[in-house]
Amino acid sequence: MTHQPINRYDHFAALGRAGATHDVDALMHALLAHDDLATSRLVDFAIGLVDTREGAARLRHYLFDGAPIQRNYAALYFKRRGRVALLEEAVAQGKIDATQAFSR
Repeated sequence: MTHQPINRYDHFAALGRAGATHDVDALMHALLAHDDLATSRLVDFAIGLVDTREGAARLRHYLFDGAPIQRNYAALYFKRRGRVALLEEAVAQGKIDATQAFSR
C-alpha cells in the first residue's frame, strides 16, 4: 500500500483540530513564513477549528504578543467566538485597533 503525501489543506486542518500549543505555533508561523492569500485563508480556516483550552490560551498569547498579522488572526478567532471583553482589553492595550476587533 502506498501512502499519499498529505496536502496543505489536510495538514493545516489537522493542526487546527489538534489544537495543542505547538499546533497553533505552527499555524502562526505559517502566517509569517508565507505571505500569500492561499496560506492566509488556510490558516484562518484552521485556526477556526481550534477548540481546546490549550489552543485558545495560545491564541490569546498571539493576540497580545504576536506579530501584527498574528494578532489580527487571533482577534478574528476571538471575535467569531464573541469574546468581546478580551478584544476590548487588546484594543485598550493598543495590540489591535477597534476596527479590527469589532468590524463585521
